[in-house]
Amino acid sequence: MVEKTFNFIVNGGKATGGPPIGPALGPMGVNIMAIVNKINEETAEYDGLPVPVDVIIDTDTRAFSVKVGMLTTFALISQATGIDKGSGEPNTNFAADLSFDQLIGIAKKKREGIYAVGMKAAVREILGTCQSAGVTVDSRHAKEVQDAILAGEYDEQLAKAE
Repeated sequence: MVEKTFNFIVNGGKATGGPPIGPALGPMGVNIMAIVNKINEETAEYDGLPVPVDVIIDTDTRAFSVKVGMLTTFALISQATGIDKGSGEPNTNFAADLSFDQLIGIAKKKREGIYAVGMKAAVREILGTCQSAGVTVDSRHAKEVQDAILAGEYDEQLAKAE
């Protein structure tokens, strides 16, 4: 059994049999549309966002598997808030606002790809990106939320999310 891996960046739920997927997989003799459909199924929740995807093909049997990679933290924030880019002046002009529950949801999605020991640390890591992008949480500056987490203000919500 020989496996060959192909890496693509696709728009979530909108992959096509055209470039880059079709030309790369065509010589493998696989059903390209079956692969595209599987990619779209696996990436549908990231509608329109750039998503890294690995397609692994067994060159003997032509069987394939699709592995969705980790989105950037900002991509998940922009999906939740609907913004295309962060604020040019993140400490004074705010681009968007997240709820604390949305923040926890992003931390859960990123948990596998970050080195945070617990949910509290994961949320604080996501807050760093919020601060850089000018995104507030429950209408509070990210630094204020960081301090509130350290003070134990969100312990109950974080414990439930663990």
